[in-house]
Amino acid sequence: MAQVDDYDYEALPENSSLAASLMAGAFAGVAEHAVMYPVDSIKTRMQILQPTPQAVYSGVINAASRISTTEGAKTLWRGINSVIMGAGPAHALYFATYEFAKESFGGNASGHHLVAAAAAGACATTAHDALMNPFDVIKQRMQVHGSVYRSVMDCASKVYRAEGLRAFYISYPTTLTMTIPFQSIQFATYEYLRKVLNPAGNYDPMTHIMAGGVAGAVAAATTTPLDVAKTLLQTRGESKDLRIRNCNGLFEAWRLIYQRQGLAGFAKGLQPRVLSHMPSTAICWSVYEYGKFLLTRENLDKQPIMT
Repeated sequence: MAQVDDYDYEALPENSSLAASLMAGAFAGVAEHAVMYPVDSIKTRMQILQPTPQAVYSGVINAASRISTTEGAKTLWRGINSVIMGAGPAHALYFATYEFAKESFGGNASGHHLVAAAAAGACATTAHDALMNPFDVIKQRMQVHGSVYRSVMDCASKVYRAEGLRAFYISYPTTLTMTIPFQSIQFATYEYLRKVLNPAGNYDPMTHIMAGGVAGAVAAATTTPLDVAKTLLQTRGESKDLRIRNCNGLFEAWRLIYQRQGLAGFAKGLQPRVLSHMPSTAICWSVYEYGKFLLTRENLDKQPIMT
């Protein structure tokens, strides 16, 4: 009788449907963004270059308390519909691209392949961000203090009428400049830690949580200066400052941040960014790995028993 306990779940079954494979990534993306969304809202507000006096916070707890008491706790969730609408398909594309690229680059072979994992992560985030960028712009426009948008569609239509299609992609080059190193660091760190903590490669939820959390924290801290610039570009249309409204790219954004706030400006939002990405990345990898595990088990259960 064939043994069904020994199998490699890391590679999805060859006869798994594309829809089933993408579904694992889609669920992972929605779970990652939705759970830590309030902390992401705080991060966005703390990164605004010229906030209103009512939106100046000393830390994450101070921000959460003041927003909840003065604007209502629901404010911390404003714009989440945009994330849910975009995160599912974007993360499905993200993980499908990653799995294909990692296999193509030899990342599934035994041993550590940090370059292959990093390169696969870069390919994955390029595809992901092309789809997700407009949703991220809408999300951040709805997160800022005093946002007047009633819904995702209301925000999308008003931004389009006022600033054109370019507003949804003005930050895309900066986003890629941030997310390619972010995802390369994250994937390389995750794959390294996963193999160190679990050399046998068996499904182990604790391994995915620990490796994912550390990978997310390291990548988030390293790329915070790029994230500050991205936030400036994506929310520039809400500012009354002409220099901010006319800011057109990464280096111009960095120059403006440095002139206004010095080197400290590049670390704005560091604490909530790390606090957000550490658990959200752990959740994302855990959900995704569990989805792969279930797909593999389902595939094995359908195979005939050899005698």
